Amino acid sequence: MSKKKNVFISHYNEDDKYVHKLIDRLNDKGYEIRNGSIDRAKYRPYRVTDALIARFLRVRINWSGTFICLIGKDTHTRPWVNYEIQQAHKLGKPIVGIYAHGCANNVELPEAFKKYGGSPIGWNSLDKLGDILDGKIAPPENPDGTSSQPIYNIVRVDC
Repeated sequence: MSKKKNVFISHYNEDDKYVHKLIDRLNDKGYEIRNGSIDRAKYRPYRVTDALIARFLRVRINWSGTFICLIGKDTHTRPWVNYEIQQAHKLGKPIVGIYAHGCANNVELPEAFKKYGGSPIGWNSLDKLGDILDGKIAPPENPDGTSSQPIYNIVRVDC
């Protein structure tokens, strides 16, 4: 039985191939993914205003049930990615980050994701992503998919 999910996958346009791979992999897991993000292959041949782009993004993010930020090596440099994350936060959408395939080390998170996002998960954590799409909470992960635990540095001093 297919589970329909409306998602918005925020990404750097050079990572379009990972967006399509992610959707295909989720479809193989039994999800019917309907992606509201902008696909470079469907761009208009003329330039539109930033205000029109912002409105279009807000409408698409509002339509989605879950906001996914695909984190690649250059994602943190893209101003529209930060805008999309901020809008998802304002709209109360669950925000999940997933590292693009091969981005296990030295990948910087977008500033807005650091502020509003949860713990990103690894590329091979489709079961966790499925749990998140189904409304469950997933434990934090490192970029390589291993568990990440919060660091507690508690120093007790006797006075």
